[in-house]
Amino acid sequence: MVFKNKLEAETSQQSKSQFTKLGALSKHYLNGITHMANDHKAIGAAHHQPITSRLLKKRKQQKSYGHMGCLEVRLAARKKEIKKAQRLRYKVFYKEMSAIPDMQTKMKRRDIDVYDKICDHLLVLDHEYNSKSYPFASKSKIVATYRILTEEMAKLSGGFYSQSEFDIAPLLERHSSTHKFLELGRSCVMKPYRSKRSVELLWRGLWAYIQENQANAIIGCASLEGVDPQAHALALSFLHHHASAPEEWRVKAHNSRYVNMNLMPKEEIDMKAALKALPPLIKGYLRLGAYIGEGAVIDHQFGTTDVMIILPTENISDRYINHFSAPEEKNTNLSGTYLN
Repeated sequence: MVFKNKLEAETSQQSKSQFTKLGALSKHYLNGITHMANDHKAIGAAHHQPITSRLLKKRKQQKSYGHMGCLEVRLAARKKEIKKAQRLRYKVFYKEMSAIPDMQTKMKRRDIDVYDKICDHLLVLDHEYNSKSYPFASKSKIVATYRILTEEMAKLSGGFYSQSEFDIAPLLERHSSTHKFLELGRSCVMKPYRSKRSVELLWRGLWAYIQENQANAIIGCASLEGVDPQAHALALSFLHHHASAPEEWRVKAHNSRYVNMNLMPKEEIDMKAALKALPPLIKGYLRLGAYIGEGAVIDHQFGTTDVMIILPTENISDRYINHFSAPEEKNTNLSGTYLN
């Protein structure tokens, strides 16, 4: 009986000791997991915080950049508004134009890519829009949009969108100490609103954004509809001969995607016909003082032939700057240069 009690006591003591060691090891292991999790969380927060905090800050703002009657221009303030802008882009690019949707795009009926999360979205809203379904119930409707990516955000998130088509790294390096870049893209306007009022307001908002972010160089891809360069021989040759960027602003399409724009001799170009063949957006950029990069790129998904726009803001004349900075409702005809 004494032996049994002694054995039980020793066994009990050993069990307690083992459980104590096991508990200590478990605690050490759990502490290690906690520290690892906290480290990963901290790394993730450090990586995403600059983008997330800026996006939240931007999208909470509902600062208006201007009004013109029932139209207003401002940044998207909520995810819901970005989705509506994506639906407008889908309608214009995939329904009206020749873009080919993948399965996700077709199902969601929205033009979406990874840049939407890091870009600001400039919107023109009609606050008295009447739909066909409810003709007597007016509501706010997004009727135009521009997507904007600042150089700061591009550096934090892997680069500009246009880098996939054009080698812009040398350009950014050459002007790193003197210019702050801003990229424009995904510009579209709802069909009934392609008049000077809405386009003028969109550009006025864009100019306010440029000043607000202290940018002084604008870049972006602009498109001619269709993937056959020969169909755009006149327009592309005109851009090559008359709008090519000087050496300090030169940008070239990547060799793997390069399409020659010099398709006609300079002396054979009918200037009036060439200007008529250019899309209104490209003509607008040129009138502001934009340069065109070297070589075009075929974008098969969107069914377009893309050219590179480079616009140092010092090229913009006082005439246009005064117009973009003019008080609301000022009636001028300058906006007509963007839609003719």
